[in-house]
Amino acid sequence: MKKAYVFPGQGSQFPGMAKELYEKSPKAKEMLETANEILGFRITDIMFNGTPEDLKATKVTQPAIFLHSTVLTACYPGFEPAMVAGHSLGEFSALAAAGAIAFEDALRLVAIRAKAMQKCCEKVPGSMAAIIGLTNEQVEEICRSCSGTVIPANYNCDGQVVISGETESVNEACGKAKEAGAKRALPLAVSGAFHSPLMEPARIELGEAIEKTVIKKPICPVYQNVSGLPVEDPELIKTNLLAQLTSPVRWTQSVKNMLADEADYFMEIGPGKVLQGLVKRIGGPIVEVEGIETL
Repeated sequence: MKKAYVFPGQGSQFPGMAKELYEKSPKAKEMLETANEILGFRITDIMFNGTPEDLKATKVTQPAIFLHSTVLTACYPGFEPAMVAGHSLGEFSALAAAGAIAFEDALRLVAIRAKAMQKCCEKVPGSMAAIIGLTNEQVEEICRSCSGTVIPANYNCDGQVVISGETESVNEACGKAKEAGAKRALPLAVSGAFHSPLMEPARIELGEAIEKTVIKKPICPVYQNVSGLPVEDPELIKTNLLAQLTSPVRWTQSVKNMLADEADYFMEIGPGKVLQGLVKRIGGPIVEVEGIETL
């Protein structure tokens, strides 16, 4: 049986995340306390007791989701992946789970990424919107026809593409999408234009950190966002991980390629069930993750 594990990105956070893991598993508690030391503040206090608003700050959200996923992976018995993939931020969780990046190093990169992206959001106003009911090609053509910067940012599943860019340009694209017959053009509650050229300053800042990070050959192929293809070469992993900040997340392509490579079923590791829904729409069988290691 080929098990495919997938890891969620920003937007799947919730108050109380990883609290049960912390309370039941000594291993989880140790990892989360290590994270508090690395980050320089008690992120566990925000994860366990913070409000939804507290968890929305990018510098908190991204490390929190990464921690929930990686701690759950470490505490999940029988974690034997044939392949892994992560949606946006989730790619760091996938790489850590596959042994390509050490937990501590991956957390440091996530923290740098989050802070750099937050600075971009504050510098240039941007937004994102989900376009539902049009083909990829239709959305791409609409983005090309708009003034300013707006691009397809997430190819989530057939008929669902998230666009990203300057706020006015995103609004223009939403209007054109509705005229073209989109079922919905839904603005997303995000703080900036992720996976667009507006993240270029963050890409440069993260690049310096990635270059200094040791990345090893993973224990299984990692289907990276930039190409949707399986990657095992450490240098290519670095290149793709950096390009991801300003490039689209090719999730549909990633899942279809995993299915083509004979994935028998998918398991989502982390908060929420967003990826389960997307994988089902693409045609992949889902199995729920049950139980944690408490010994």
